[in-house]
Amino acid sequence: MKNLNLPLAGNELWRDVVDTPAVLIDLDIVERNIVRGQARLDDLGLKVRPHIKTHKLPLLAHAQLAAGAIGVTAQKLGEAEVMADAGVEDTLLSYNIVGERKLRRLRQLADRCRLTVVADSEEIVRGLAAAFEGASKPLAVLVECDTGMRRCGVLTPEAALQLAKSIHGRPGLRFAGLMTYPAPGQGNSACEWLEDAARLVRANGLTVESVSTGGTPDLHALTHNPSITEYRPGSYVYNDRSVLSAGSCAEADCALTVLTTVVSSPEDRRAVVDAGTKVLTSDLFGFRDYGLVVGRPDISIVSLNEEHGRLECGQQAPAVGDVLRVIPNHACVVSNMVDHVHFVRGDFFVHSERVAARGMS
Repeated sequence: MKNLNLPLAGNELWRDVVDTPAVLIDLDIVERNIVRGQARLDDLGLKVRPHIKTHKLPLLAHAQLAAGAIGVTAQKLGEAEVMADAGVEDTLLSYNIVGERKLRRLRQLADRCRLTVVADSEEIVRGLAAAFEGASKPLAVLVECDTGMRRCGVLTPEAALQLAKSIHGRPGLRFAGLMTYPAPGQGNSACEWLEDAARLVRANGLTVESVSTGGTPDLHALTHNPSITEYRPGSYVYNDRSVLSAGSCAEADCALTVLTTVVSSPEDRRAVVDAGTKVLTSDLFGFRDYGLVVGRPDISIVSLNEEHGRLECGQQAPAVGDVLRVIPNHACVVSNMVDHVHFVRGDFFVHSERVAARGMS
């Protein structure tokens, strides 16, 4: 395995160190996930640009770069600033930047790293052009495309062409290509949409340097498409219940778990834990309950309050004081719920790490 420069465990058991509720990250699993994801995308001939919103940790971003990633993706300007502060040199900011204050920060950030941004409308392009008027180097801009997610993005290849022309014609900006975030289960069809758009843009005399897509759940089913140049996986570094449900990983590949203690067991098949919405989040992500209890498939986390999680059990409920580990439905949100995560390797404690890009705007 490649040396990802991640710290080793000490001699203390994490059970003797970590109090609940807490987020555990098993670095042995993280290393395997990073290497496996990089190898999969290398086999497909794609550059890897992982999305750091999953972990928000410069240490793991540098591990992904050490494995072969060309740069990172950030979803918020503040996340990109944190990564630049930590020495990450190449960032795609995959979110429309709106407002003079953010545009001033964006101009400053572009002096500190190789920066690419996205746009899906003339309003966004005008703002970027005004902010980068007179810049020493033009800002690289990708046209964001809606290939089925129904979120941000232009709706047709023809609209992508028109916006690409607008970017190309603006001083201070450089049209750099196309990007999308596909809807779940539509990774390959999104690639076909992008291929059509790239062909149309090139036919009109513009260079398409980058064609970028992403999404961990569809990674296992992705087929080679020569028009796609880069992929932006996020959850693959940790995996979670949604990725497990999609068949993209096994339970043993889930590096992030929420550690929680049973604080009440009022009935034979009901218990309450100290992990509520403030650590597990209220994201159902298509499930009926709020996480998978490791080793107890009979348990459902049926409801959450701020500080409580209610468990319904198919067998005898765990006792007061029992400690459980929960694979969350959606790991990315859990990362943003805590100030620190706790690195472990198997049963052994490594150290606690501040979530540096938590809560950034």
